Amino acid sequence: MLSALSIRDVVLIEALDLDFGPGLGALTGETGAGKSILLDALGLALGARADSGLVRNGAQQAVVTASFDLPDDHEAAELLVENGLQAEPGEPLVIRRIVKADGGSRATVNGQPASAALLKELAPHLVEIHGQHDDRGLLNPRGHRALLDAFGRIDTQTAANAHRAWRAAEERLAGAVADLENAARDREWLEHAVAELDALAAEAGEEEALSTARADMQKGARLAEDLEAVTGHLDGSEGGAAQLRQAARRLDRIAGEHPLLAEALEALDRAVIEAGEAEDRLTAAKEALAFDPDRLEEAETRLFELRAMARKHRVEPDALPALAAELRERLGRIEAGGEGIARLEAEAAAARTAYLDAATALTEARGTAAARLDAAVAAELPPLKLDAARFRTAVEPLAEAQWGPAGRDRVEFEISTNPGAPFAPLVKIASGGELSRFILALKVALAEEGAARTMIFDEIDRGVGGAVASAIGERLARLAARAQLLVVTHSPQVAARANAHWLIAKSHDGTVTRTGVTALDAADRREEIARMLSGAAVTDEARAQAARLLEAA
Repeated sequence: MLSALSIRDVVLIEALDLDFGPGLGALTGETGAGKSILLDALGLALGARADSGLVRNGAQQAVVTASFDLPDDHEAAELLVENGLQAEPGEPLVIRRIVKADGGSRATVNGQPASAALLKELAPHLVEIHGQHDDRGLLNPRGHRALLDAFGRIDTQTAANAHRAWRAAEERLAGAVADLENAARDREWLEHAVAELDALAAEAGEEEALSTARADMQKGARLAEDLEAVTGHLDGSEGGAAQLRQAARRLDRIAGEHPLLAEALEALDRAVIEAGEAEDRLTAAKEALAFDPDRLEEAETRLFELRAMARKHRVEPDALPALAAELRERLGRIEAGGEGIARLEAEAAAARTAYLDAATALTEARGTAAARLDAAVAAELPPLKLDAARFRTAVEPLAEAQWGPAGRDRVEFEISTNPGAPFAPLVKIASGGELSRFILALKVALAEEGAARTMIFDEIDRGVGGAVASAIGERLARLAARAQLLVVTHSPQVAARANAHWLIAKSHDGTVTRTGVTALDAADRREEIARMLSGAAVTDEARAQAARLLEAA
C-alpha cells in the first residue's frame, strides 16, 4: 500500500508530508482548493510526464517522494531485479522524482537511479487511479480476459502448456519440411559429391602421411650421390671398414708383445665396432630415403587429389571422411524424408487437437464465469443510479493467427446505457460520473486478487447525491476491506465512510497562495462533513446530520 507521500514545491504546495494507512481515506475540500495537485504529484512518482509547469513559482525544482509497503514477493520487486535494481526485503519501496524548473528531471528507486519508463512500468503494480477520463485498467480491453480469468479462478496453465507443445511440434515439422525441400533441390549434387568422395576414399591422417613420405623421397633423391660415395668408402675389400678389420687381425697376433700394443688393439676393436654400426645406419638410411620415381609420383598424385577435393568442399583434407558421412546422411534423409514428415505431421496434428481441447475447456469456463460476472455487475448498477444500463462480458472467438497460450477467446466488457440500445465497449459509451460508477460496480463485482493494492478514485460521486452517494460510499468501504482506497470526493455520504479523512485547503498571506492538507480528527471530520452538507455557512442542523452520517458509517 501507499504508506507516505512527501511533496516539495509542486504548484501551490510548498511542503507537505502525508502518512497513509489501510482502508478508505477521503480527501475533501472546496472546489479549486488543489485536490488535483495531490494526484498530479503522485502521478510524477508513477512516471507521468515531467512538466516544468508543476514547479512552484520561484522554486528551482519540485520533488515528490512516494513510499510503498509491499510484501517481499511482490511483482514490483521482481521488476526491479529484472532492471538491475535492488529491492531490500522488509524495506519500503521509495520512489523519488525531481523536476527542475528548466524542464529537466531525474528519478530514483530505493536511492538508485531509474528511468521514467521504469516508473511507468512499476505504476500498474502499485496504484490504480480511476478518474473521469481514465483509459487504463478496466477500460483497456487487453486486460479484460485476465480479469475474467481471475474472477472465475480459471487456470490457463493447461492451455499454455498445450499451446507451447503445439507450436514446438509445428516448428519441428516446418523445419523438417524446409530441410527436405532444400535437400531435394540439392539431390543431384549430393549424389555426385558422395560418389566422388566414396571413389576417393580419403582416410583421416592420410594427407600428413603422404606429405611426410613425399618429403623423405625428395630428400633421398638429393642425398643419393653422397650416400653412395660414403658407402663406397666403407664397403668392399678395399673399403675403410675392411681395412680396419684386416689391421685388427694382424695386430691381434702381436698384441701380447707389449702393453701399448694391447691398448692399440682395444682401440682398433672399438673402431671396427663403430665402423660396423655406421654401416648399419647407412643401410637403414638408404632404405628410408630410397628414391623410387613411381612411388613419388603416386604419392604426389594422391596428395594433389586429396587437397583438391578438400578445397572444393572448403574443408581440411582430414575432414573429408566426416564430410562424406554427412553428405551420405543428408542423401539418406531425402530418401527416408517422407516417412519422417508423416510422423511429424501426425505429432503436430495431435498437439493441435490437445490445444483445441484445452482452449475449448477455457472457453466453456469463461462462459460460465462471464454469466456470473454479468449477474454480479447487474446487481450493483441500480443502487448506483445505473438501473437503465445493461452490462455483459463478451467472449468471442479469435482468428487462428491470434490463438495463444491463454486460449482462443477475445474478452471485452460491454454496456448498453439505455433500453434497446446496442452493446458497445465501456469506454465508448460511459461518460462523466457514469464512467467512474461503472468502474466501481466492476471493481466490487470482480474484487480480483491481482489488482494493485492501492486504488484512487477521483470524484467518482460527481453529479450524484443522496441514496446514490450512499451506495457509492458503501461500495468503496466494501472494496477498502481488501485494498487501500483513497477517494477525492465532494460527497458527505462518501466522506463519512472513510477510515481517515484529510482536508485540502488554500491559504493566502497577502503575497503567496499555498495549498495545505490537514489530517482531521473526529471533531474536525464532523465539521468538514457539515460544511459539505450545508455549504459555506455551517449550521447546527448540518452538524447534527453530519454526526448521524458518521454514526451510521
